[in-house]
Amino acid sequence: MRVHHLNCGTLCPASARFVTGEGGVFTRARLVCHCLLIETDRDGLVLVDTGLGTHDLGEPRARLGRTFLRRNAPRLDPQETALAHVERLGFRREDVRHVVPTHLDLDHVGGLRDFPDAQVHVFADEHDAALGASERRRAGYRPLQWAHGPRWVRYTVDGERWRDFDAVRVIPGLDAEILLVPLTGHTEGHCGVAVKNGAGWLFHAGDAYFSHREIDPVAPRTPLGLALFQRLNSSDDAARRANQARLRALARDHAQDVRVFSAHCAVEMARFAIA
Repeated sequence: MRVHHLNCGTLCPASARFVTGEGGVFTRARLVCHCLLIETDRDGLVLVDTGLGTHDLGEPRARLGRTFLRRNAPRLDPQETALAHVERLGFRREDVRHVVPTHLDLDHVGGLRDFPDAQVHVFADEHDAALGASERRRAGYRPLQWAHGPRWVRYTVDGERWRDFDAVRVIPGLDAEILLVPLTGHTEGHCGVAVKNGAGWLFHAGDAYFSHREIDPVAPRTPLGLALFQRLNSSDDAARRANQARLRALARDHAQDVRVFSAHCAVEMARFAIA
């Protein structure tokens, strides 16, 4: 089984010093949309998160919203879409048979429409929060991104124990070990995705944290801008902080066989590019 690390969207918010804790005050930060493309033996391709999609680039105001565009200044590069990566690797869009989003915020599922035949695996709480009729729907959800009617596969938060995490669900029917790990807090049904490969486990933590500094086992810290953003954009901030602590312990205590990374940290993305 091969796993490809893809950047499916570069975001450039103002003030690198404020957002990432390094760089100039007037220099734009660089964040990524870190996705995984997994080649399985029998079940085609599995995509973990999709980043921004081709339709987002064609209709950015409608599909992403003016606030997201103003705050994040995305590059909107068609070569960064998951579909472009898939085709460069010699595959077709139809080869992507499964999509596993960590959650349904716009910068994680913008590419769903590029893979309309894929099953989309989510926790039911996340599906209900995003697609429900609640007037309190978070700004990060953009219903246009799933207006085409994805093939949803919903899971309850119930399952086995994995490392120090409970209620972990195995995605059935795949010949690859891919786990949904509850990491609520950022959104109501946010999850991490653990993938077993020859060297151990890859753990995509989504937006459970944003900077490699936050899970440093010796001196963790969160840049001011990210701390403010996470606090204001959490469905349950206490749960988010508790899960960050668990991820920090996982990265420290299981460093030999688990590699933890988040969705937007460019430093972590570069580490996998070098490896």
